[in-house]
Amino acid sequence: MKTFVKLAAVALLLGIGTTLVAQEAEEKEPVYKITETVNVKHTPVDNQGSSGTCWCFAGIGFVEAEILRIYGKEFNLSEMFVVRNAWTEKVAKFINMHGNNTLSQGGEVCDVLYMIDKYGMMPEADYSGKVIGEDRHMHAEMNEVISSVARAIIKNGNKKLSPAGPKAVQGVLDAYLGETPEEFTVDGKKYTAKSFAEAYRIDPANYIEICSFTSKEYNKPCMVEIPDNWTWTPAYNMPLDKLMEAVDYALEHGYTLGWAQDVTNKGFSGKNGLGIVPEDPENEKLWEEIVPEKKVTDEDHQRAYNNWEAGDDHSMLVVGIAKDQNGNKYYKIKNSWGDRGPYKGYWYCSEQYLRQYTIFFTLHKDALSKAMRKDLGL
Repeated sequence: MKTFVKLAAVALLLGIGTTLVAQEAEEKEPVYKITETVNVKHTPVDNQGSSGTCWCFAGIGFVEAEILRIYGKEFNLSEMFVVRNAWTEKVAKFINMHGNNTLSQGGEVCDVLYMIDKYGMMPEADYSGKVIGEDRHMHAEMNEVISSVARAIIKNGNKKLSPAGPKAVQGVLDAYLGETPEEFTVDGKKYTAKSFAEAYRIDPANYIEICSFTSKEYNKPCMVEIPDNWTWTPAYNMPLDKLMEAVDYALEHGYTLGWAQDVTNKGFSGKNGLGIVPEDPENEKLWEEIVPEKKVTDEDHQRAYNNWEAGDDHSMLVVGIAKDQNGNKYYKIKNSWGDRGPYKGYWYCSEQYLRQYTIFFTLHKDALSKAMRKDLGL
């Protein structure tokens, strides 16, 4: 009995100790104290689940923000309606190219504009894409099946294509994402996907991509050679300082920006909700205190791209500007991983992070200053 009492007492003390440690951890102040200075209107954070469709979630967030800016209406639009239409286009291009191009679930923010322009759009409530018994997007199996069907169409021994191939692709999409409704109702009015997109028109011709590469001519459109740019969309090239000037001008004038960038580096921390470029990535004090950042030059950015240190492995939405307690500039980023992290689904990435890891931005032409539009011939 005495032994039991002693053990109980120890357990109680351990329990209290654990609780105190947990409370201390919860109450511990963040190292980086972030204050927002600009916050552009946008829709809530969403969750892409286990799918490589960040480009679509960023793109839909971008379109929702533009509808909010232009029409004053807030919608929760369906990402999966865009994803299925993108797969349709990807497979068609893959077949036309005899399999000699990329076929994957990846993409870019601008793809969302193209898909909406061609196929329309609809609310999330009318097409969630969750029909296989999961409460989150799980696309691994679907991706493999679609890819297998596309490759089988190319390799068929008939030496010609039949009309059954495209139907097979649509059958796969129906099975995994669900059949699309012909009509739906919004605010008491019936729409088709096309008529809904027409009612809240977002014209792709009004949007551009901007980038910064020393290997390309400045103030001219160039091709950004990255695997997920399957639509072969060009971007206007400019010096890195000008690129950051464009980002600031857009945000300060109420525009969000779609952002293709790299997050597979030691300066991107999910636990801390931050993206920085530490001078010493191996610094033992990293995330324990504010560490000095590398000052990223045009040459540094180009080198990171050339060495595959900066790719477009993720897409997010830039929605604001912030600063830390030392006055260092950050950008408020809307992610698509749900409300995880200390900032509930948002990240704050430093100015140097954007300089180092940006591939390109998508934005409205009017989000650029008149002088910059003139420089680009827009």
